[in-house]
Amino acid sequence: MPTLICGSLAFDTIMVFPDRFKNYILADQIHILNVCFVNPQLRREFGGCAGNIAYNLHLLGGDPLPMGTVGKDFADYRARLVSLGINDQHILEIPELYSAQCSITTDQDNNQITAFHPGAMGEAHQNHVADAENISLGIVAPDGRDAMLQHARDFAELGIPFMFDPGQNLPLFSKDELLAFLDQATWCVMNDYESQLLMNTTGDSIESLSRKVEALVVTRGGEGSTIYSGNDEIKIPPVHVDHAVDPTGCGDAYRAGLLLGLERNWDWHTSGRVASLIGAIKVQTEGTQNHAFSNEQFCERYEAEFKEPLALN
Repeated sequence: MPTLICGSLAFDTIMVFPDRFKNYILADQIHILNVCFVNPQLRREFGGCAGNIAYNLHLLGGDPLPMGTVGKDFADYRARLVSLGINDQHILEIPELYSAQCSITTDQDNNQITAFHPGAMGEAHQNHVADAENISLGIVAPDGRDAMLQHARDFAELGIPFMFDPGQNLPLFSKDELLAFLDQATWCVMNDYESQLLMNTTGDSIESLSRKVEALVVTRGGEGSTIYSGNDEIKIPPVHVDHAVDPTGCGDAYRAGLLLGLERNWDWHTSGRVASLIGAIKVQTEGTQNHAFSNEQFCERYEAEFKEPLALN
């Protein structure tokens, strides 16, 4: 049965400024800032948390069903999803709006200036989990605030296990709302910074918070990740990457690995290592949905990295 992936679908416009912002921004003139950065390099990528997770879960042989809201400019993205064999039935178009857009400019010091337009994402609460049939599990990933609250309630009321992934939206929610998410969710995943913010907001330790769900996963970039499950603290090693090209979307790839493990009823040891490996594969490619591999290639690399066999079929 499919995994319902509730979250954003967006276009990422990525530009590279061949200089340093600090050479053009005068510290004593910040109050009247008016600058233009000429960026000769530009690429436009398909993105958004639901799109990225669905792409990676499909690559791994899983069964993703993305749910989100998009605008009148989504035709190319939709055609691509369909061509890949990803079901677009629950991607709702809001014709008077544009899809969510993220514009990122990076300078030679890897500083970034980002502008985000939520667009149709703000209407994601128009979708309802009950509209999707035969769902075995799901994830509430970053999306419109109201949609995240609603979809968590939907999953809980329907008795469908789901993963809560607050991501960059975590600061949008109060202490009570975050604790309600954890009470409703079956699992939770976040990066190290988000886990610190969650602890600061709730006043609870990570161990205490982890007891509210069956498993709480904290990713730590190049240091690997930790899965808190019951009384166990499972350390997932990082996968060595010779040349990291673009970290954008690695977290979404990691989440797809966890979801595959839940689809297949794997233990956390295996699920975490699959998640770690696909995150590392993604970091070696520009963009969030441009990496690819066969089942055989993935399993061969898994065995080479972790000295144990894996079967994706």
